[in-house]
Formats: sequence, C-alpha cells, structure tokens
Amino acid sequence: MADASPAPRRTTTPRDVTFWTLLIGVALTDIVTKRWAESALGLHAPEEVVGHWLRWTLTYNTGAAMNLSLGSASRVIFSGIALFMIVYLFRLYRQSPPGARAAPAAIALISAGALGNLLDRLRHAKGVVDFIDVGTLDWRFWTFNVADMGVTTGALVLALLLWREDAAADDLSVTPSPEPGSST
Repeated sequence: MADASPAPRRTTTPRDVTFWTLLIGVALTDIVTKRWAESALGLHAPEEVVGHWLRWTLTYNTGAAMNLSLGSASRVIFSGIALFMIVYLFRLYRQSPPGARAAPAAIALISAGALGNLLDRLRHAKGVVDFIDVGTLDWRFWTFNVADMGVTTGALVLALLLWREDAAADDLSVTPSPEPGSST
C-alpha cells in the first residue's frame, strides 16, 4: 500500500501577499486604464479633468521614459531590457525575507510597471500608451500612465529603503568599542 502522507503545506508569507497583490493590482489597473484611454480619447486631443492641471491626452511613446529613443530598434531593445528586469526583480523578490513587506512592495510596483509597458510594446508597434497629462498652462510634464507611476513609486521606495539600510549600517559601524582593560 502506498504511503498516504499529506503533501507538504505551502504557506503564504507577508512577502508573497504584498508582492502578488500589488503586482496584479497595478498591472491590471494599468491594462484597463490604457484600454479605456484608447477607446475613449482622441489622439493628442487633451480633455481637462482638473482644469489645466490634470488632463487626459492619448499619446503613444515608441521610446522609453521621457521619450528616450533608440530609433527603429527601440521596441526590441526596450522590450528585451524590460523582460530582463522583470526576471531580475522576481529573483530579488524571492530573495527577500518571508516577513518582509516594504521591499517586496517596491519590487512589485516596479515589476508591474515594467510588465504593463512591455505588454504595450508587444501588443503593437505604436508604442506604449500614455494618457495622464499634468502641468500648468505654460509647462507640461511628460505624459505618462499607471505603469510609469508604479515604476517611479517603486524605485523611490526602494531607494529610500536602501538609504535607510545604509544609514543603519553606518550607525552600527561607529559604535564605540569598550576601552581595553575596562570592565563592562
């Protein structure tokens, strides 16, 4: 008779819940809002949401952040970079402690953004769908999307975490050691 021992139980850690919830939530929000923008907005036709401060303006970015372009190779090169980064970020997520929340959240935001923009590049040659347009009457920021917000927010959170980790390590390294011959 075969051994009927139960299969090992897989536990869900705070790291896993944080990462997958944010990754799926941000990626789906990005996909849905981009499809909405493409169906509801006219190309390069701003629609005011909050006066001139916030507008919906459909554009396509064939390059990367802030319209960085590598010419006709942009789509292939930026898709390859995004795919590499998603794999690398997934490895970072898997290496984070099971109880961690902040680093997996930052990694999930960056990964979701990279995935959302990669899907646009793979979907069609027009480029990444951008539609969030902020600025003033005389000055406009680059038009962006939910994926870009994920990448930017995640990168800022990750930078802050690394800075705090570095500052904590510096505090430990300047702790004075006891004088020789003194009793503690």
